[in-house]
Amino acid sequence: MSRRRKLGTKKKIALLAGAATLAGGGAFALAATSNAASVQNASTSTVCQGLATALGNNEKFIADQRAAPDALSEARIANREAVLAEIRRKQEASGCEVGESAQGSPAAPADPPAQSRPPAQSQPPAQGGGATSGAADGGDAAAAGEQVCKGSTVTLSGEDGAPAASSNQFPAGTKLRVTNLDNDKSTTVEVTSVSGSCALLNNAAFEQVREPGKFLIRRALIEKVG
Repeated sequence: MSRRRKLGTKKKIALLAGAATLAGGGAFALAATSNAASVQNASTSTVCQGLATALGNNEKFIADQRAAPDALSEARIANREAVLAEIRRKQEASGCEVGESAQGSPAAPADPPAQSRPPAQSQPPAQGGGATSGAADGGDAAAAGEQVCKGSTVTLSGEDGAPAASSNQFPAGTKLRVTNLDNDKSTTVEVTSVSGSCALLNNAAFEQVREPGKFLIRRALIEKVG
C-alpha cells in the first residue's frame, strides 16, 4: 500500500496564503495596466477630436467660399487646402482616423441689442505664465473686455504667420482676447480673415494658450477688446 504524505494544518494555511497573494498581485497588475490604457485612450481621443474640429471648420470655410465666391476666394481656398493637408498629416502622426471631420461650436447669433447684453466680464491676468500676443494694443484695452460667443470652444486653423485669428462674426481688425480657463493663459489677437467659428486661432496664437498635446480648448473665455 502506498503512503500519502499528509500536509499539516500550518503548511496548508501557508500555501493558501501564498496563492491568494499571487492572485491579488496579478489583479493589481491588470488593474494598473487597464488604468494606464484608459488615460492614454482619453488623451488620444482629445487630440483626435481637436484635429477633427479644425478639419471640419476649414472644410466649412472652403464650402462657404465656393458657395459665395468673390475676387479673393480662389486664393483663400488654396490656402485652406494646404491647411487641410497639414491637419491630415497631424491626424496620421497622432494615430487618429485620417480625414475625420467634425464641425466646431455652431455659429452664435448676432450680438443682442445693447440693453439686453449681459454686463461685461473681464478676466484677471494670469499669474506667472499668461501669454499676450504682439497684436495686443496695450494693457488698458485688454483690461476691459466684453464676453462674446459664450460656450464656444476654440481650436486652431493650422495657418502659419504672426499670431492672429479668424471669425465668422467679427470683421477684420477686431481685437479678441482668448483665455484658456484650464491653464489661465490668454492671448489678444486681431481678426484677419473669415472662418467657420467665433474665434479660430492660427498656429502661433494657439501655441500661446494651448495645453501640451491638445488641439482644442474646451473651456474658453472669448472677449472683444479695444
